[in-house]
Amino acid sequence: MAVDPCGRIRRRMSSEERREQLLSVGARLFAQHPYDDVWVEQVAEIAGVSRGLLYHYFPTKREFFAAVVRRESERMLTLTEAVPGLPFQEQIDAGLDTFLAHVEQHASGFRAFHRAEAAGDPTVRAVHREYLAGVEEQILQALAADPSVADPPRDPGALRLAVRGWLAFMVAVCMEWLDEPGPSREQVRELCARALMGALAPAP
Repeated sequence: MAVDPCGRIRRRMSSEERREQLLSVGARLFAQHPYDDVWVEQVAEIAGVSRGLLYHYFPTKREFFAAVVRRESERMLTLTEAVPGLPFQEQIDAGLDTFLAHVEQHASGFRAFHRAEAAGDPTVRAVHREYLAGVEEQILQALAADPSVADPPRDPGALRLAVRGWLAFMVAVCMEWLDEPGPSREQVRELCARALMGALAPAP
């Protein structure tokens, strides 16, 4: 336990709690500012820790940013995991609803995550691309498991390209939605779901 200047007893954070706190602060700052404008000292000050303690958890600024990106990647991949046995359309609707709720509640992390592609560091960009590849596989596996949507068979390369294009569309829609939150979550979900089903529809 520790005592603050007002005499109140504060519980000391565990290593995992402290790490999570630092990542949350980082997500907010990287969402609001370009990478080069975020200073480690600023992160430490907001979190109420020394710069040395932050470096204990993350030896470099690049590693810190990569950890922020990886944290958001793992969260979003877990949210969109396929549910065996559900029809493809139901999976997409449920997955999008959960995903969009997360985007609303963790807007800073979402913005920071998708700024990773613009970062020059190969490690950071690799984490971002691994996430997109993971979502792509989730969608393709759910599609293949639903015969009513998977038939007639379609060219795997064309399907993969359609999913990649849709992911770029969805990210752009979510970023705009966060900046100008006019449409409801349901409207955004319907827009994204229709766009995906249209992209995956077989050519006439």
